[in-house]
Amino acid sequence: MNTSVLTDIASAEEGTSLWKDAWLRLRKNRLAIVGLCVLLVCIVLALLTPLIAPYAYDAQDLDLGATPPSAAHWLGTDIFGRDMLTQILYGGRISLAVGFIATSVALLIGITWGAIAGYVGGRVDAVMMRLVDILYALPFMIFIILLMVVFGRNLLLLFLAIGAVEWLTMARIMRGQVQSLRQQEFVEAAISLGLSPGTIIRRHLIPNALGPIIVYTTLTIPSVMLLEAFLSFLGLGVQPPQTSWGLLISYGAETMEEYPWLLIFPGLALTITLFSLNFLGDGLRDALDVRGSKD
Repeated sequence: MNTSVLTDIASAEEGTSLWKDAWLRLRKNRLAIVGLCVLLVCIVLALLTPLIAPYAYDAQDLDLGATPPSAAHWLGTDIFGRDMLTQILYGGRISLAVGFIATSVALLIGITWGAIAGYVGGRVDAVMMRLVDILYALPFMIFIILLMVVFGRNLLLLFLAIGAVEWLTMARIMRGQVQSLRQQEFVEAAISLGLSPGTIIRRHLIPNALGPIIVYTTLTIPSVMLLEAFLSFLGLGVQPPQTSWGLLISYGAETMEEYPWLLIFPGLALTITLFSLNFLGDGLRDALDVRGSKD
């Protein structure tokens, strides 16, 4: 018996799992791995920004004004003499925070809503999902703008407002997953053991629907970041002295003809991050799709 056969037998005896197979498939997707590495670098830079930023985020030099990239300021300065590299690093903290926190809010609402609707079914499901349909028809951009105008431009409110309007798709996805899993034998066994609906949803249904949840998360974060950038571009998002990539892009768009680097560099930072998230999301979708795998 040769070595390859022994290896196959050992692998078979060791067994496998959905997550192990998914990781093996994900590693073969170079774009997804590149996206994951770039995303991790962005997160590390955001966490370490106070330590690695070359200047204070609110440091100004009005006499210097807007200058192109140089040895002292690698990415140049803006019209207030602020270092652009520092602004982009601090802006990344806000943009990534909006993306992750608002997405977490959307997941919390959407998963809970969809799981309850899918598990209970009947009239409860019909009422809950018709409410989702009604909310889908509302102009949510106007809703967010009204919240910003009425309650003020608060950063926490921005997180909650964006998350509160991004949960509808997750609710539909979760409802479909739960309805599919509801008929499985392990759920019927849990019911026969007398477990409460809440316990069944929390311990059995949600963990078995993590694949679509993870994929949706990686695709929602870019959407949320773009929404924040758009709101900041309109002047309704992050406000000075805080900054974000969207706010920097807004400033850069106003002076792009005279000082193009003020638009190019924050635009590149946002674009690279969004591409990385999209590549990772596509890779996770393919890796978790057992039917589409050809291992």
